[in-house]
Amino acid sequence: MSTRRTVNLVTLGCARNEVDSEELAARMEGAGWDLTDSAEGADVVVVNTCGFIDAAKKDSIDTLLAAHESGAKVVAAGCMAERYGAELAGELEEADAVLGFDDYRDIGARLDDVMAGRTITAHAPRDRRTLLPISPVDRHASAPAVAIPGHGAEPDLPEGLAPASGPRVLRRRLGGGPVAPLKLASGCDRRCTFCAIPAFRGAYVSRPPAEVLEEARWLAGHDVRELFLVSENSTSYGKDLGDLRALEKLLPRLAAVDGIERVRVSYLQPAELRPGLIDVLCGTPGVAPYFDLSFQHASGPVLRSMRRFGDRERFLELLETIREQVPEAGVRSNFIVGFPGESEDDFEELAAFLEGARMDAIGVFGYSDEDGTEAVNLPGKVDAGEIARRVEDLSALADELTAQRAEDRIGTELTVLIEGAAEDGGYEGRAEHQAPEVDGTVLVRGEGLATGSLVRVRVAGSDGVDLVADPA
Repeated sequence: MSTRRTVNLVTLGCARNEVDSEELAARMEGAGWDLTDSAEGADVVVVNTCGFIDAAKKDSIDTLLAAHESGAKVVAAGCMAERYGAELAGELEEADAVLGFDDYRDIGARLDDVMAGRTITAHAPRDRRTLLPISPVDRHASAPAVAIPGHGAEPDLPEGLAPASGPRVLRRRLGGGPVAPLKLASGCDRRCTFCAIPAFRGAYVSRPPAEVLEEARWLAGHDVRELFLVSENSTSYGKDLGDLRALEKLLPRLAAVDGIERVRVSYLQPAELRPGLIDVLCGTPGVAPYFDLSFQHASGPVLRSMRRFGDRERFLELLETIREQVPEAGVRSNFIVGFPGESEDDFEELAAFLEGARMDAIGVFGYSDEDGTEAVNLPGKVDAGEIARRVEDLSALADELTAQRAEDRIGTELTVLIEGAAEDGGYEGRAEHQAPEVDGTVLVRGEGLATGSLVRVRVAGSDGVDLVADPA
């Protein structure tokens, strides 16, 4: 009989966490653990938590408690575990261990400790931005490579840095399908007053282009046809490598990888979106003209209070620049309402921007204080009831506008990546303007379409942000 133990890995949060989980999965298997699809019967359940906003933190706690009910040992990892460390361990007695990013390289040994009943002292959280040289270009010079048996070299980054991410190739796919996230970098150098992510994810560290390309080829060999490039801020890619045009150079090389049909970039900062990058995103075969733009608001005073840049006029000019090259380019963004000091005029400015922006997908979030952020101490806090009203009003407007944008696509032709059969017949896929999970889908009617194939379709109808189409 096998002496290998079993572990169930649950992933919460964003696509960046998905990549971290697939790295953890590869390390677990390499250490002699078998992964299972269910908590039932597993020796250990590892929950890769999300610690971004209150709702995500609650979901993480609920998932940990549910795992405890299965009878397995329970381990908290990921962003919430990193962000709160010893505090979480003290308050959540159901967790057998709370692991920070430092524990990832030795995850197999940590799970052995859990099974043996050995105490794992949870870390005391600290600001990870202080763990690397201040100058971005000095970061990689301070990170010599060390060998991982069977996996080549891995940067020996300073202790406590958020995981460098991903394989060399150290990754095990946990899901199927023709689309997979590929992490460009870890961390963030921006100092938005509402965001705690840089403090627990650390300073921005780009993965070398050769490493990203190697992983892209590996993914292509595992039936991936679309690469979804993720990071906390993709427009910063390469600045710590001494090359601000690194992403512009990398995208055509990724699109040329044998087997890859489409490359999509997420999370672009409007203030850093250079003309050359716009040209590459709009004009490179195999690169989706898709713009996931982190606007957050459209009122100049609110944005400055957030320590961000721009306003309604500049953002509309940016969208006009993009659409001059590709009129049907996909655009999505998220927005925070009720930020401290947001007046009714500021809110109306944001609504006016949405009406003029013609975006395909819009996320609306109500402001809430996040531990350790500057916004906690800002004056002019908006009443919770007023925040809820503004969220409701802006969400209704967003739904109306994005539905109208989808209707505008009726009669046009799109290229759809088929992701599988739909439950009620036909096939589900996504067009260039639709990212995984968040932007809607296309139902392609017909028969005989293969998962992973690109199909040219004509849009026949819409339902909200979702489209219905027939092969062209």
